[in-house]
Amino acid sequence: MRLLNKLLGNSSAVSAEQLTAKYQQLLLEEEVIELGFSLLRDVFMFTNKRLILVDIQGLTGSKIEYKSMPYKSISRFSLETAGTFDLDAELKIWISSEYTPSVSKKFNKSVNVYEVQKYLASKVL
Repeated sequence: MRLLNKLLGNSSAVSAEQLTAKYQQLLLEEEVIELGFSLLRDVFMFTNKRLILVDIQGLTGSKIEYKSMPYKSISRFSLETAGTFDLDAELKIWISSEYTPSVSKKFNKSVNVYEVQKYLASKVL
């Protein structure tokens, strides 16, 4: 089921310790990863200061784009919960006054999307 979720584009939780070990070079001196999720090869993580998106590109994965979004730049977000036939929940995040969401991530049922929403609200509001 885990492989199926990844193939369908559903994110699953990754421990902050694992992400810190791998992405320490991206963090500021007093910055810590508090929540993290993996989607195939891509990663997105919430730190105490910002949202970091890691987009691994190409067949070999040697080209990587790191996007940093300070919480103060997030103007709004939405959460769509999983339904009976729709097995994934979706989080959308808008930066500044953009018309379409800058970030759109799907979560499998193993992730408590209400906790993700609560965490994001505590940083943005």
